[in-house]
Amino acid sequence: MKEPLYKKKAIISWCIFDWANSAFPTVIITFVFASYYSENIAKTSETGMAEWGWMLSLSSFCVAFLGPAFGALADHTGNKKTWLLIFTLLCIVTCISLWKIRPNEDFVFLALCLVGFGNFSFEMGMIFYNALLINISPTKDLGRLSGLGWALGYFGGLSCLGLILIGFIENNSSLLNLDHDTAEHIRITGPIVGLWMTCFSVPLFLWVPDNIAPNKVIISYKRGLKGLKLIFNNIKRSHSIFEFLIARMIYNDGLNTLFALGGIYAAGTFGFNFSELIIFGILINISAGLGSGIYAWVDKWIETNQTIIICLVSLIALTSLLLIVESKKSFWLIGVTLGLFIGPIQPASRAIMAKLTRKKQVTSMFGFYAMSGKVTAFLGPALLSTMTTLFDSQRIGMSSILIFFIIGLLLFLKFDRNFKRVY
Repeated sequence: MKEPLYKKKAIISWCIFDWANSAFPTVIITFVFASYYSENIAKTSETGMAEWGWMLSLSSFCVAFLGPAFGALADHTGNKKTWLLIFTLLCIVTCISLWKIRPNEDFVFLALCLVGFGNFSFEMGMIFYNALLINISPTKDLGRLSGLGWALGYFGGLSCLGLILIGFIENNSSLLNLDHDTAEHIRITGPIVGLWMTCFSVPLFLWVPDNIAPNKVIISYKRGLKGLKLIFNNIKRSHSIFEFLIARMIYNDGLNTLFALGGIYAAGTFGFNFSELIIFGILINISAGLGSGIYAWVDKWIETNQTIIICLVSLIALTSLLLIVESKKSFWLIGVTLGLFIGPIQPASRAIMAKLTRKKQVTSMFGFYAMSGKVTAFLGPALLSTMTTLFDSQRIGMSSILIFFIIGLLLFLKFDRNFKRVY
């Protein structure tokens, strides 16, 4: 049956939001600003990698601590879009403020504080964004729409990277005649990301439906907190949900660490300059977007849980190769191929969570979903930072990512047996 026009607008608007906010993790957290910090602000690239990792650990811990409570509040008030708007605006303001960060050690603390708060705001917003998926899609289409949204997000990130590369990095004169000596052509990436998020996030707030309850905020918050214990007990009793959240908690640590510190690794170990980093970021986003798109297409034939298993096995193999190669050409080839398997694993995980969730508890459950991705998220960057500092080697530090992929795969295989009995 043909979808009504208003529902098509809601679906398209929800997907476009991924295009809007993916610029933040792509440009700020992974490729441009992360490398700018480690190479131009921190004392050394190894020190910068360690400090960046500790900053991400702290912001992830805050998301893990607050995410379920905010999710419970939203479930009782129904104002998912309101909370999403608040955290999106906070992230935008933080991005614009990054213009102040000059290439000087005096800006280390301010840079880490701003990016840490921006990352916290971004991740908190994702709780409410993910929860809106169930408002616009029947269960049978969750995997397809989740994959399409994530694919659009990857292409949004690479489009923003391309704009920065052509307009400011490769263009010596720059679009705005920016001063290269004070790195204005790099610092401008913050305001660009903020403007990008502002423009493309508008459709979601206009067209995606939300369920608004008449409950007062204070009453709803108290009821939500009381309900958290009940929901948590339900999660523990439901072996499928509990096993999935634990498995995802571990393998997501590896993914987050790879995303957050991959650009710094490329710059420090393989000597990538900013132009090469952006081109690499564009290519890996293309491959990840293709991977997400392929997942959305084959979801009718390959079970969602099998997609995650295939991706984790491939990530273990390719990451191992990435850690032993010496040439930059090999790093390019393996890194871009890696994106094909990074792309599907996140939307597939989101689709499984949506399938396992009751609609009336969706935001609370996605709060726990966010918590499962963040409660131990400090371990990945912290372990990497510790190993990098102890051995004074980025290569040894990055090897810690394999631990999370392997353990996550083993735990997911245990969940998979129960999941097949449910579906």
